[in-house]
Amino acid sequence: MAAETFNSKLIVDIGISMGDEGKGRVVHETLDEIMRRTGQSAGAVIKVNGGANSGHTAAGLKLNLLPSGVGEPDLPKLLVGCGVVADPRKFLWEARPLEARRISVLDRLLIDERAQLSDLSHRLLDLAWEDYRVNILGAENRGSTGRGISPAYSDETSQWQIHYGNFLSDNKDTFAKALGQRVDRALRTIRHVCRVSEETWNSFFDRLTEAETQANAPAISEGIFKPDEFDFSIFKGDAPFSLNLNKLIECYWDAGQELATCIGDVRKATLSTLEAGKHVVAEFGQSYWLDKRHGFSPNVTASHTTTPELFLSAGIPPCPVHVLGCCKAYDTKVGTHHFLTQMDPDSHPLGAKLSKLEFGTSTGRQRMVGWFDAVEKGDALRHCGFDDFVINKIDVLTHTEEWQGDLKLCVAYRKPDGEIITSVPRDEALRRTLEPVYEDLPGWTEDLSLAKTFSDFPINAQRYVARMVSSVIKAAYPSDYEGRRLPQVRYLGVGPNPGQIITDTPSTIQLIKEFAEASAC
Repeated sequence: MAAETFNSKLIVDIGISMGDEGKGRVVHETLDEIMRRTGQSAGAVIKVNGGANSGHTAAGLKLNLLPSGVGEPDLPKLLVGCGVVADPRKFLWEARPLEARRISVLDRLLIDERAQLSDLSHRLLDLAWEDYRVNILGAENRGSTGRGISPAYSDETSQWQIHYGNFLSDNKDTFAKALGQRVDRALRTIRHVCRVSEETWNSFFDRLTEAETQANAPAISEGIFKPDEFDFSIFKGDAPFSLNLNKLIECYWDAGQELATCIGDVRKATLSTLEAGKHVVAEFGQSYWLDKRHGFSPNVTASHTTTPELFLSAGIPPCPVHVLGCCKAYDTKVGTHHFLTQMDPDSHPLGAKLSKLEFGTSTGRQRMVGWFDAVEKGDALRHCGFDDFVINKIDVLTHTEEWQGDLKLCVAYRKPDGEIITSVPRDEALRRTLEPVYEDLPGWTEDLSLAKTFSDFPINAQRYVARMVSSVIKAAYPSDYEGRRLPQVRYLGVGPNPGQIITDTPSTIQLIKEFAEASAC
C-alpha cells in the first residue's frame, strides 16, 4: 500500500529509540516525497533542539549543526529555532565548505534571535564535569559529545543566556561583559568545584584541537581553512585556569557579525511559510528515550526531544502535525546506558558484523548494538505518539558469511518474580533487574538493498517487518489496538543512498493479520 498523503503541512521527524536512527536521511526522503506529490519544494526545514550534538551527512560532508535540508538546493529556508544552543563558529565551519561546493547556505539560513550562544567555556565545562564524574565521584564516563550542550542549557535555566540577537546590536561592550562574566563563572567552577588538575586543564585544549582538526580535515586539505583555525590553545591564558578573554571576545563577536544577516525571527518565517501553503519539516536531534525528562538520567540529553518542543522552539501555537517515528531494524546505544537487548560483539557474529557499521557521525564513538526492543518503542508510541513508522537498515540483517541465524525481537520483559510486562518501568533500578523476552524469527539470504517494493522482500523479511510493527503496537496498546488509528510504515530503509527506501509496505492491519499472525502460528 502506498503511503497516504501527509495529514498536515507541518511534518515532524523524531527518534523513538536511543538516537542514531537515521533521522537525517528521513528529512531528505520527506522533502523528496513532498516534491513528488506536489510538484513543489517544501518551504523550510527547522532544527528544533540540541546543538552540534547530532550528526548527518550532506554533499558528502559530515555535519552536526546545520539543518539536514541544507543539501537540498531547492529548499528556500533553513531555520534554527530558539530551542537550539549553537556556537557561531560551528555554523561557519559547516557553511563555508558547502558554499565552496556551490551549495547556498548563508542566504537561506535563519537563526532565531532568541537562539542561545554556546561557546568555548561550555565545551571546557563539559569536559570538566566529565572529569569530575570519573575522577572525583568514581562514576562511569557518561560519554558526552564534548560539544558543551548541557552547560549551555544550564545557562538557560540559570538565566545567564546570551542570545544570537545580541549580534544585531552595535553594542559590543554589552556582549563582552556578558561573555566575560560567563567565562569567569566557568573557570571558577572548573577549578574549585570540578577540581580539575592543571595537567587535565591543559589537555582539554589538546583534545578540542584534535577533535575539530579531525572533523574539519577535508576542508583543511581543500584549503578552505588553515589548520590554526582549529587551534584552541590560542585561547589559553598565561596563568593556569585562565583564558585570553580579549581574544575569545574578538573571535566570537567577529563570528556573530559574519552571521548577522542570518539572524531574525523564526516565528514569523515559520508561520508565513505555513500560511503560504508550504510544508515545513521539523528535525529533532536525539530521541524520545534521550529526552531530559522521559529518559533515564544521566544518560539523557539536555533538551526536550519530542513534538511539543517544536511549538516552543519555532514560537508557533499548537496545531495539527504529522509525526514520523524513526528507528532501526535493530537497536544501538552509546554511553553508559543499561542495554537490555545488547549483543556482545566478541561472542555473537551478528553483533560483530553490526559493530563494524555503527560509529557516531558526531564523535566517531563506537555504538553498542542489540536486538530490536519493541517495548521501548511501544512506550514511545503510547506516551509520545507518531503517525508513521520509519524503519532503517533492515538490509544489514541479511545473512552473510559472517553470520547466519535467527533474528530476535524483544516483545516483553520478565521481572525477577517472573511477571511479564510490556511497558518500560520509570524506575531505573527496577529496569536494570529485567530480562528481555525474545521471539525468534528466521532470517534471509536475499540482498534487500536491491529491493524496490515490499513484494521484492523474501517472506522471512516481510514477516520480520510485520512482527516488529505488531509487537510495538501490542506493547503500546496491549488490550485495545483494534479500532485505533494505528501508525503506518511510511519508509523502510534498505540502504544508505537517497531513494533506497520502500514506500509501499502494506497497511499495519494487513501486516498484523497476514504476516505477523501467520508467522506466529
